[in-house]
Order: sequence, then structure tokens, then C-alpha cells
Amino acid sequence: MDKHSEEILSLLRENARLSINDIAAMTKLSAADVGNIIKKLEDNGVIMKYAAIVNPEKDENNRGKVCAEIEIQVTPQREHGFDAIADRIWRFPQVKSLYLMSGGYDLKVIIEGETLKEVAFFVSSKLSTLEGVRSTKTHFILKTYKENDIVYAEAERDRREGVTA
Repeated sequence: MDKHSEEILSLLRENARLSINDIAAMTKLSAADVGNIIKKLEDNGVIMKYAAIVNPEKDENNRGKVCAEIEIQVTPQREHGFDAIADRIWRFPQVKSLYLMSGGYDLKVIIEGETLKEVAFFVSSKLSTLEGVRSTKTHFILKTYKENDIVYAEAERDRREGVTA
């Protein structure tokens, strides 16, 4: 990737609402050149989507939703490895993120549901029953402080007195 593409990508990562003219002024390129570079980045799949980052604590439609991180141990399929089972898992609408991991488990899934019961049902009836899944471990997300470089809530100071022996 050339330096102009990297510079434009960096600007769009910080603020995807920048206009082509704004980016042109910031990079000292013509608006036509900026437009062509952005189009190329989109066509090549470098830029996949433009989206708003919403604070879930302030989004009334999102309040009360339950998020969980699921650790999954799987048996990889011959000739497909982990990709075949990952392909089945990411298609569930509850799945927000899916990662192949190193360490004690193979896949990490971030899911979202309306209630604790709904998340538990999804894990027990959908994920854990997939062919190749050996085990699951569910961790419920209690609070998000920072995600994707966005700070959602400043950490509150613990005002309790420490206990000393």
C-alpha cells in the first residue's frame, strides 16, 4: 500500500465522516486523486464498511442486552481445519465477533442476546451442539470500559478503605 493510501486510511479510521475535499486539503492531494484512492481501497476490500460507533450505555435500544464471550474447543475438520466450523458459527445473527485463538481454546465468540436466558439457550442449544465442538466456556461481559480504542466509561475510583493485616 502506498503512503497516500495509508494516510487516507488513517484519516478515515479517525473520522469516516471526512469529506473528499477535507481529506484532499489535509493530504495536499487533489479531490479527484483522493476519490480514486478511496474507491480503490473500497474495491479491494481494504475499506469494508463505514459505521457509527455507538455507546451502548446511552443507546436506549441496546440497554439491558447481554453480551458474552464464549471460549470454544473444537476438533478441526480434515482438509478444512477450523474454517468449516467457523463458517457455521459466524452465520448466527447473535454472533458479533469470531476469532481463531492460540492457547487453551480454539475459537473465541462474542455474542449478544436480549436476556441472560437467551444467551444461555443459544450456547447450550446452538453452539455446543455443533458437530466438532468439544467444549464451551461462557464469560458474561459485565461492563465495557474500552473497545476498539473508544473509551466508554472512565473508570470509577474505588472509594472503599483498604483492609490491612
